[in-house]
Amino acid sequence: MHSENPYQAPQVEVEPAGWRSIPPRHTLSWMLFSFKGRIPRRVFWGVNFLSFFVYYVAATILEDLVFFDEDSMPENPGILGLYMALIWLPLVWISLAVAAKRWHDRDKSGWWILIQRIPIVGPIWAFIETGCLRGTVGSNQYGEDPT
Repeated sequence: MHSENPYQAPQVEVEPAGWRSIPPRHTLSWMLFSFKGRIPRRVFWGVNFLSFFVYYVAATILEDLVFFDEDSMPENPGILGLYMALIWLPLVWISLAVAAKRWHDRDKSGWWILIQRIPIVGPIWAFIETGCLRGTVGSNQYGEDPT
């Protein structure tokens, strides 16, 4: 960029403050289905609340469709369970993928998800580690800092 006025300040194109481009691999499908990389707490909580909401809405709609009223019971009452399982299975996968990425953000293996299997202490530990504590500052073995 060359100006005819020698006293004019140089012109530089600047990105807006706080704007950051999202790497191409960080798509919605990556966030929900991949077990690689790191995510911040806000994404973890957002996906968990959205998953709960989707499951609750789907359960309510399906229950109204299958059991319209108490007098019209379907011939096969297990059909509601089948429909709920078809909704539940992808949501379980999503919650495991998101939790693994949160453990990665804490610089721990995704296998730490299994700590929740320890009675009483495990769920509390997992809640504090993945839901409350900040991830590793800077890069770690699982990728760049997502915050």
